[in-house]
Amino acid sequence: MELGISMFGDLHFDAATNSVQAPGERLKEIIEEIKLMDEVGLDYFGIGEHHRPDYAVPTPEIVLAAASTVTRNIKLGSAVSVVSSSDPVKLYQNFAMVDLLSGGRAELMAGRGSFIESFPLFGYDLRDYDSLFEEKLDLLLKINKEPVITWKGKHRAPLQEQMVLPRATDNHLPVWIAVGGTPSSVERAGRLGLPLMIAIIGGSPAQFQPFFELYKETYQQYGHPMDQYQVGIHVHGFYGEDSAALSEMYYPLYAAQMDRVGRSRGWPPYRRNQFDFGKTKNGALVIGDASEAIDKILYLQELFGLTRFATHMDTGAPLHRDIMKSIEIYGTKIAPKVRAALKK
Repeated sequence: MELGISMFGDLHFDAATNSVQAPGERLKEIIEEIKLMDEVGLDYFGIGEHHRPDYAVPTPEIVLAAASTVTRNIKLGSAVSVVSSSDPVKLYQNFAMVDLLSGGRAELMAGRGSFIESFPLFGYDLRDYDSLFEEKLDLLLKINKEPVITWKGKHRAPLQEQMVLPRATDNHLPVWIAVGGTPSSVERAGRLGLPLMIAIIGGSPAQFQPFFELYKETYQQYGHPMDQYQVGIHVHGFYGEDSAALSEMYYPLYAAQMDRVGRSRGWPPYRRNQFDFGKTKNGALVIGDASEAIDKILYLQELFGLTRFATHMDTGAPLHRDIMKSIEIYGTKIAPKVRAALKK
């Protein structure tokens, strides 16, 4: 199982000064954090796409291109790229360039996005939410297979024998599908034979088990090879030396971010009992010391048969020094024990 980290580039909010961190500062911190992930031997990093004032990254591939120059081994992907409001030709070209810069370490994680700001920003109608994703994913996958494209759709100008360059390493860019738990999205990933990443950010992880069963059943039904079967989860997590002290530090930041998002979605205020439940075996958070994290990660791997586990580590924008410490603990104390346990 690959062990990695995902981020959205949350901007730190200083309540004392009522100010938001400068995006340029956060972007520089992210590059330092990815460099450390590589140095401590983590397998994967993913960065999300957002077009909101509380996040620093609207274009994941620019961050990944910068990270490719300071890393050697870690896979570099989006988490996610909002395919629905992107141009698949340009998206493929950008990720192919990251792939070439990194020596074949780039991945593209396609999703519909958990926010809607990109649709009006780039001139798309939300009423076309589903058809935009289906059509643009189809074109993206076609480009990934064929360098010369003839294609026609509803939402984009047609292509007639157009060459899409540059090509990714070995003429293939790994493309994952990210979902939030919609059965039709899970079924689509299985039908297409694409690796699946499920975001589990609340409730009990066990509730998501039917989605993994549906994916595997559909994947096999369509005859895709099991030696290429890949499935992962993205969960909110953070690691420290002392679990109680970590919770006291992190809960206010985490709750504030959940409330900022929740206000636009009609969620009730986030409470401490939700946070504390999330940290238990039956909850969706992986927050604590190394021992707690190891047990939780191994439990989730056994529950779902995971080939990838991604800790989403910057929810609420903890301070850079605390993120760096969390990465260090993950890479030096958690990852080796998880890997050793899975080899037994």
